Amino acid sequence: MFNKILIANRGEIAVRIVRACRNMGIRSVAIYTREDEKSLHVQLADQRICIGEGPARGNYLNIDRVVQAARNMGCDAIHPGYGFLSENSDFARKCEEYGITFIGPSADVIDRMGNKSSARKTMQDAGVPIVPGTREPVYDAQAAKKMADEIGYPVMIKASSGGGGKGMREVYKAEDFEYQFDLAQRESANAFGDDTMYIEKLILNPRHVEVQIIADAYGNVAALGERDCSVQRNHQKMIEESPSPIVTPEIREKMNAAAVLAAKTVGYTNAGTIEFIMDRQGAFYFMEMNTRIQVEHGVTEMVTGTDLVIEQIRVAAGLPLSFKPEDLKIRGHAIECRINAEIPEMNFMPSPGKVTTLHLPAGNGVRVDTGLYAGYTIPSEYDSMIAKVIVVAPDREAAIRKMRSALDETVILGISTNLDFQYRIMHNETFCKGEADTGFVEKFVSGGR
Repeated sequence: MFNKILIANRGEIAVRIVRACRNMGIRSVAIYTREDEKSLHVQLADQRICIGEGPARGNYLNIDRVVQAARNMGCDAIHPGYGFLSENSDFARKCEEYGITFIGPSADVIDRMGNKSSARKTMQDAGVPIVPGTREPVYDAQAAKKMADEIGYPVMIKASSGGGGKGMREVYKAEDFEYQFDLAQRESANAFGDDTMYIEKLILNPRHVEVQIIADAYGNVAALGERDCSVQRNHQKMIEESPSPIVTPEIREKMNAAAVLAAKTVGYTNAGTIEFIMDRQGAFYFMEMNTRIQVEHGVTEMVTGTDLVIEQIRVAAGLPLSFKPEDLKIRGHAIECRINAEIPEMNFMPSPGKVTTLHLPAGNGVRVDTGLYAGYTIPSEYDSMIAKVIVVAPDREAAIRKMRSALDETVILGISTNLDFQYRIMHNETFCKGEADTGFVEKFVSGGR
């Protein structure tokens, strides 16, 4: 087992990893910037090291600085969390070059599955259902338009290296295609340094359903059930739940099998997520694979009784999974609400600042993952998510009631948050019926039921 793990991240996921290390008797090292000097993960870790200040590209995204910090602190492993360098194959290779274990899949697998157009082709060859679209990457707007015309409108333009809604555009008319393609391509180049694009048929009013998997080096691949992530704003998830209210036992069996097949096809090890898009008739299609731990992993932990971060560390250390895949059982229903420092009424504009008062909910079946404390100043340089409120109950109706209570009890003063917005969703008729699709938030904001 590892002696010391450097956490190449910040915020709530860094706190989460520190706690997993403590539970395993492993020392943890936090990296931080000057702006993050008073962050909770820095205070909780056994050791800490500053790697700069200012924009993330000079510190949290600087491969050489992060790896050198691990070497300076005598770390034998690095956990990347999510975001930042978590899906960067160059980072994984640099770790390997210096004999530091990267807690995640191999660099080659990250390359193969991290590029969305390459992943689509791999999954299609393996027999995993995919949304109709381009098989090869596209770079030129005119050539891409010809492909879109053949697929048929509406279509979705996507960045091969994309994530978080960046580099994505919906196109409903042929005359709008080239303009939207150029916009998406520029956005992708600016955000990811990659202008590779691909085109998919746009599934109208879909559900976003994903399957959590974890695999070890001994051929064990476990599918830990699905999460419904359809409630999104600007293509970024707001609410996740497990199990999905629209997935039947028959569909679940097929979806889990497809996820396991996807992982085995590429020789995947460690934690990952297979994301599917699902239409109203129950047909599902591979969308992408996230080769890292997900923000919403806690939802799966609550209904399966697993600790995915500990499993990640075990697998990276060469140990088998601590459970047999066939022994996994889904118990109850879990819901997660992402609490963001933002103003929903102003198109979810970020609202950084100082937290003057904080009270977090508690009780049986209530969990809060956060890096907040009273007096902490939320910086403007990073993502606006500040906490995750997660509940579990015997069934979905009870879970919704418990989430209402948990949100009602949560107090965060000094900044604007989406707490009230989330609370209203928990009372919305469409959501409570389990009918919210990926366009739900836009309809909800405009006054829809």
